[in-house]
Amino acid sequence: MSTRYTEDHEWITVEGDVATVGITDYAQQQLGDVVFVELPEVGRKVSKGDEAAVVESVKAASEVYAPLDGEIVEANGVLADEPGKVNEDPEGAAWFVKIRLADTSQLDSLMDEAAYKAHVEGL
Repeated sequence: MSTRYTEDHEWITVEGDVATVGITDYAQQQLGDVVFVELPEVGRKVSKGDEAAVVESVKAASEVYAPLDGEIVEANGVLADEPGKVNEDPEGAAWFVKIRLADTSQLDSLMDEAAYKAHVEGL
C-alpha cells in the first residue's frame, strides 16, 4: 500500500495489519530542531485522534496523533536517545510508532500523496 497522510501531518504506511506512523517533512520543518521525543508504551490501545507521542523542539511542543484505532506494537526507541533523527529523516527511519490496526477501513479516510500536497499548499 502507498503512504497515506492526515491533516495533522502524520504519514502512515501499512504492511499487513500494522501501520507505521511518523510525521511529514512539512511538520518537522514547522517544528524546527527536535530536542525531545516522548513515545507511548507498547500494548497501549489508541483511538483515532488520541495522542500517540509528543515531540518537543526549540520552537514548541507538539503531539503526534494516532491516525487510526489500534494497539501500539512497537515504538521507535532510537528517537528517545536521538530526537534529532526526526529532522534528518522524518519520512523514513524516524518513524514514531507501529500500530496494529483494529479497523483497516479507516485507511479510506486518509489522504493520498496528491491530496496531502494540495492540503499543504493551501496552508
